[in-house]
Amino acid sequence: MRSRSADRQKGRPVTRKSASAERTVVAIYPGSFDPVTLGHEDIARRCLSFADQVIIAVTQHATHAKKPLFTVQERLEMLREVFAGEKRIACTAFDGLLVDFARERGARFVIRGLRAVSDFEYEFQMAQMNRELSADLETLFLIPDLAFSFLSASLVREVASLGGDVSRFVSQPVFRRLEKRLRA
Repeated sequence: MRSRSADRQKGRPVTRKSASAERTVVAIYPGSFDPVTLGHEDIARRCLSFADQVIIAVTQHATHAKKPLFTVQERLEMLREVFAGEKRIACTAFDGLLVDFARERGARFVIRGLRAVSDFEYEFQMAQMNRELSADLETLFLIPDLAFSFLSASLVREVASLGGDVSRFVSQPVFRRLEKRLRA
């Protein structure tokens, strides 16, 4: 019999024992990720400490009125490149209600990052609605590493579009795509 720590070190999914049976713990990390920042990466990787699988779910339709810089397909390509070495992180797109997507994927948790108090009201409202629609789906709020606490994809897009250097806020594959898109 293999040990859980040996499985975890080799990147194999580790199941957690529940009252009824062993069950893989799946967490959904939804968002627009336009583009994925080091703050997003931090949150996704930290989820691996309590989830066997993390599904980064790029929404087809943002809940806020946003003009995207990258298509959903381009964002998925960037995410897959950034997380290429993480076997327990999957990247996909979804459309429709998050609770339906989570149910289809067998997810128990929705992950949301909170950078500041200003994020809380909106996120709390969304979490409450999701709870009303699916009582067994829990929302977990994670605070990013202090180095990324001010960082947002919108801010990265804005600074990059005005010619600012955002290389310390995104991974190199993302930075290259930003440069190519904005300098074209």
